[in-house]
Amino acid sequence: MATNDTASDASTPVFQIQRIYLKDLSLEQPNSPQILLEQAQPQVDINLGLAAGPVADGLYEVSVTATVTTKVGEKTLFLVEAKQAGLFELRNIPQEQLQPIIGIACPQIVYPYLRATVSDICTRAGFPPVLLAEVNFQAMYEAQQQQAQAQSQGASGNGSAIITSVN
Repeated sequence: MATNDTASDASTPVFQIQRIYLKDLSLEQPNSPQILLEQAQPQVDINLGLAAGPVADGLYEVSVTATVTTKVGEKTLFLVEAKQAGLFELRNIPQEQLQPIIGIACPQIVYPYLRATVSDICTRAGFPPVLLAEVNFQAMYEAQQQQAQAQSQGASGNGSAIITSVN
């Protein structure tokens, strides 16, 4: 009877969160305290990045990075860069399902922690919290897939493919 359990365990798909952690955090206020006297409404620019890769057999790290740059005129009020990551165990998952899990499900789990970190660090720095908007990781993933497909088709054509990086 134990052999049946072992056999079913060996083929049962596994998707588990091993750990969620803050991998990197940076806050810069290069023009403080003078910039704090400005009364103008700051301009906020937010960039997101996504990275994923295998760590060990069946273990993958997925990280989401937010870079928040806030300026008044040409001067930086503050710059926050935060990278939140998760370690996920993914076993016995068909290859065609593995990439969508890594590119959609895992970032959806990690992202709320990143949102809280960015909001908290802004508040601790003495500024109003920056609330990162919700992200549709499925739409982001599908757009990347379409872009990659267009690049591979373009590479055999005239060589004018667009190259982007999501790091």
